[in-house]
Order: sequence, then structure tokens, then C-alpha cells
Amino acid sequence: MRTDIFARLDREPEPPKIETPRMSRHRIALFGGTLAFYLAIVIAVLMSSWLVTLDWKVMLFRPYQQWPQIHAFLDYYVVLGQRGPTAVMVACWLGWRSWRQHTLRPLLTLGASLLLLNVTVGAVKYGLGRLGPHYATQIGSAELFAGGDIFPSGHTANAVVTWGILAYLAATPRARRYLSAMSAVVSLGVGLTTVYLGTHWLSDVVLGWAAGLLILLGLPWCEPMITRAENWIFAARERLSARSRLVPAPPVAVGNPQPVPAGQTAGQTTGQPAAAEAAAQSQVCPPVATGSRPAAVAVVTTATGSRPRAHTTPPAHQGHPARSERTPVTPAGSRRPPHADRTPRGGTTPARPVAGG
Repeated sequence: MRTDIFARLDREPEPPKIETPRMSRHRIALFGGTLAFYLAIVIAVLMSSWLVTLDWKVMLFRPYQQWPQIHAFLDYYVVLGQRGPTAVMVACWLGWRSWRQHTLRPLLTLGASLLLLNVTVGAVKYGLGRLGPHYATQIGSAELFAGGDIFPSGHTANAVVTWGILAYLAATPRARRYLSAMSAVVSLGVGLTTVYLGTHWLSDVVLGWAAGLLILLGLPWCEPMITRAENWIFAARERLSARSRLVPAPPVAVGNPQPVPAGQTAGQTTGQPAAAEAAAQSQVCPPVATGSRPAAVAVVTTATGSRPRAHTTPPAHQGHPARSERTPVTPAGSRRPPHADRTPRGGTTPARPVAGG
């Protein structure tokens, strides 16, 4: 019996009941208020209002020069807002949860949120085309429609969505509160870090917070689509499994010998007596001519109906007679009568007559 952690995890036959968030009135009110705040920030930047003036004041203050001792730490901390590393870390955790709970909802929810993030934030970024503080050309200007891509802040919005999705998928209210606080602290720190490093305006960070919160608040509207996608994936897996189970076995070629079960002989399998089979296998073709021994062909009839196999015996050496042609020798001498033309060993060869006198 296995006692490791994987054996304990596999004991759960059914996925647990996970409460899916719904678009309640409270959530709809928060979504509407956040959307109004989002539009107010965009309008304030477009009109070059006091918010743009505040952006320039913070930029000219140069926080990275005021507190240079924390610069090295914040260079690493800002990685918590980069899409690639954070998506990999969160996907690993949600992948383990998907395997543990026998559901694809955590991974599908993460994919849907990142897709919404890329579409919404990317469209506003390239639509407004705002330049960053390091590339600003005119003091007091909003630097819009100049080919930039920093408004809203992608690092900030990504931090809100990536770490906030953990709180969104929490299984208990207590875990949801703790994870919500953690994601808020991380996203707040990432946004302020970009302002400290001088890579974003303050208004970029504020709009990034609003953009990420809008995606988290609007995710319940995507739950029906996520459920349909999960059902389709599981149905496709079942179809593939059924096809693999219905694949026919490869056909057996006719005439090939079949395996005989243990404890049975070929004669017992086909009903032919063992003695008759042995007699059939011992039949050998008679020799064709006297002299050199021809190749003997043994015809073996198998019980499976395969073709007869020819066993060829190499011919005997020409200089020595075969064992069957040799004269048997007994203590009394040879049994074969002496040949008229042969001379015994050790005797004298008679003189041949000379022809022609």
C-alpha cells in the first residue's frame, strides 16, 4: 500500500464543491464605481489637468535619487509585476490545484483574466500612445499620442490581476481575505516602485490599479464561458479515450503457427494422436540413385497446416563411402563376400597380360 502524498491525493474520487463567485449587487456597484474612476483618470490626463501637473512634480522630484539605498532591492521587487515570471509562478500553483481538485477551472480562469488584461490594457496603451517620464519632450505636457505605450501601467495592472486571481479562486472566506490583502500590498508596492524608478507617471499607476480591479470584478460574467470550455475539454478527452479503447487488435496472418497453451501438445490441440503425428514426421524420401548419397528431404506435416519444411542433408565426401556402404566387421571376419576385382590388403598384385604379344 502506497503511503506517499500522491496516493493520498488520488483517494478523492469527486472534485470538491467550489463556490463560483456571482455578480451580486455589491459587486456590480463596485464595478460601476471603478469604471467611473477609470474614465475620470483618462479624462483628467486628456485635459492636462492638475493630475498631469502632479505627474511632473513627482517626476522632477526623482525619488531614485532621494533614496538610492533601496534602488537595488526595488529592481528585483518590480519583477513581481512582470507578466512572464508572475504568470508562470501562479500557473504552477493553479495547475497543482486543478490536479488536486480534478477541475480545469483555476487554469481556465487565469487564462481568461490574462486574455482580458492583454486586450483591454493593450488597446488603451496603443490608443493613447503616451510617452514615459524618461522620454518626455515638453514640461507640463501630457505626452499623449506620441507613440508611447505606458498608459496605463502594465506592471501595476498585471500585479493586480495575477495575484488577485488567487483571492478570487480561494476556497474559503478566510483564505479569500488573506489573499486579497496580500495581492493589494503586492500590487500597491509594484506600482509605487515603477514611480520610484521613473518608468511610469503617477497617473499611469493609478489607472493600472483601476484596470486590474475592473478585470477581477468582471470575471463572474465569464464563468459560464469557462464552464462550457471545461465541459468541452473533458468531453473531447472522453471521446479520445473511447476511440483508443475501440481500436481493433492487429490481424494474425493465415498459416503462422499459433501458440499452444501450457500443458498441451500440438496433437492434443488439434485432436490428432501423438503417435500418428510422430509417424508422419518420421517419413523420409528414399534415395534416388546408388553411389553418392543424395540430399534427403524430410517432409514434416505440422498440426497448424503450415507449408512442409525441407531438411537437406549434406552429401558424403566423395573419397570415403557412406557408413551404410561399409562392410560390417565381426571377430570372425567380414561378412561381405570378396569382390572379384578387388585385391586384399597386403597381397601381391597379379601381373597384367601384355597385349599384342
